[in-house]
Amino acid sequence: MGKTYLLDCTLRDGGYINDWLFGEDTIKGFHKKISQTGIEIFEVGFMKGDKYDPNKSLFPDVNSFKNVITPKNPNLKYVGMLDMSAPLPKDRITPNDGTSIDGIRVIFKKNKIKEAFEYCDYIQKQGYFISVNIVGTDLYTDQEFIECIKLFNELKPYAMSIVDTFGLIKRKQFLRLAYIADNNMNPETVLAYHAHNNLQQAFGNAEALVEMNLKRDLIIDACVFGMGRGAGNLNLELFAEYMNENYDTHYKIEPMLEIMDEYLSDIYAKKQWGYSLPYYLSASMHCHPNYAVYLNDKDSLTVKSFNEILKSIPDDDKASFSKEKAEKYYREYQEQFVDDKETLKKLENALSNKEVMILAPGLSIRNSADYIKASINDNSVVIAVNFLGGEFKPDYIFSSNMRRFSKITGKTDIPCITTSNMKQDTEFVVNFSSYSSKYPEIIDNSGLMLLKLLCAIGVQKVKVAGMDGYSEIAQDYFDDSVSYDYSKEARTRNKLISREISDINKTMNIEFITPSKYTGE
Repeated sequence: MGKTYLLDCTLRDGGYINDWLFGEDTIKGFHKKISQTGIEIFEVGFMKGDKYDPNKSLFPDVNSFKNVITPKNPNLKYVGMLDMSAPLPKDRITPNDGTSIDGIRVIFKKNKIKEAFEYCDYIQKQGYFISVNIVGTDLYTDQEFIECIKLFNELKPYAMSIVDTFGLIKRKQFLRLAYIADNNMNPETVLAYHAHNNLQQAFGNAEALVEMNLKRDLIIDACVFGMGRGAGNLNLELFAEYMNENYDTHYKIEPMLEIMDEYLSDIYAKKQWGYSLPYYLSASMHCHPNYAVYLNDKDSLTVKSFNEILKSIPDDDKASFSKEKAEKYYREYQEQFVDDKETLKKLENALSNKEVMILAPGLSIRNSADYIKASINDNSVVIAVNFLGGEFKPDYIFSSNMRRFSKITGKTDIPCITTSNMKQDTEFVVNFSSYSSKYPEIIDNSGLMLLKLLCAIGVQKVKVAGMDGYSEIAQDYFDDSVSYDYSKEARTRNKLISREISDINKTMNIEFITPSKYTGE
């Protein structure tokens, strides 16, 4: 049986969580702690960008690694990762003089095999060992996988890696890939495995690989605390403990736990990673996990609608994510046209001669409840947005948000106005695309869509309460059921919504009676 090595890739794969902004003290402290664990390989960070920032685990050239790893631990192999989707200029891979990283792991998609081969050849000639990391290994046919292996065999690389990019390879398929690799790789090349945990297969697959008792050496990638893109990665501390208990290794777990406590717990408190429903859905649909991130950040979709959008993505686009494609498929799904002429007539008859009060679920309606009640008169019509109204009794409820409306359905006899994307049989259904924003960030903002609808049916004056605007810190709402953290894009959302409200205000009088970021208050 060959030897199994553990490789830590927390500062590289975990960097997707915080844009690699760990801080210089954390990065250097991480190196010291990981050196105490007894693991064999340390992936220091990504080789990308043009300018070195000591606070980020991104390295624009080989020399910039020295700031982190000096002095080097003689018992560690140091590596960086290079992505062939955006490779560094070759002149930044200067000859290996022993003072920087020892090897480079090269990741590439199927359409970059030739370029990756040439780049790996160059890297080896500069004196570094290479690991050939085959992105989306499960997307290859058996023949394509074998041909790829045999091509890189010519370089006699240190390692080749099965990469479960979408976190969906289950044990039976994984073992088949491992057998194919083992039977076609050069005998001296190490077989590596890089997992993602969307379907909770990472530990089981890694365990199965070790228990195959192959003659060749193995590398198991893992991250402290499982930190990594999407649903995260194999937990280093858990797998190291498994190795200690079953294979007489002597990895020290305590420094890993100290890393969790001292460096990663604060990051986790702000932005969690790990198994979740969106990542499960993206994996089950064989979609890039960033689709799950994009759709989940909308906070507007039920499980059913989330799944339907993923299903609608063409197979050719599922494996490669771009924000433009995600926006396109989201908008296409939302824009379910309905002829709402009769609905608009009914709403116009009911509202056009009234003074409308929009009641959104911002915290300000609790602080200003008495003033809001005093602002409602006999000619007022109150429309609540995405909630039941709390202590106020609305005349209508408006929603364009499937997820939030699902918490209202069946709990009230108040007439509901919904947009066509909701696919709900309510009293009033209006066409989504007629009132949606052209800006993807706020395409389905319910308060804004309601203002546009009221303007379209001829309402002259609107009072607005509870449309507080998005906060750059975790935001409180009147009703916890509609709470959601939009802090990372708060400024952009506030700016775009303010712009649209300003345009609407040219034809309809809008008076905010509670403080709002849309008015600069």
